Amino acid sequence: MAKKKNKSKITKGERLLYFYATVAFFLMLGLKIFCGAWVGEMKMSIEEIKYNIDEQEKTNESLTMKVNELTSFENVQKVVKEMGLAYNNDNIIVIDE
Repeated sequence: MAKKKNKSKITKGERLLYFYATVAFFLMLGLKIFCGAWVGEMKMSIEEIKYNIDEQEKTNESLTMKVNELTSFENVQKVVKEMGLAYNNDNIIVIDE
């Protein structure tokens, strides 16, 4: 009796091709997940930096307002009077930038 060989419809080359295609698919899937997580982390970092910039701008604006208040003419006159000095308009020099 002669043995019958089972002929598979898929050749070794096709099997190898399917195997590499499957491996490439899963590698691409993993790469997509990894890159998506990295992009999400970068976006969160950017938003945190923007928030810090906004907070610093608010602080700078507040400090600018305090400086303007402290250097106002009325406040300077008050400090001069408290120190017992006299206001002399001739001693004021205006410097233009």
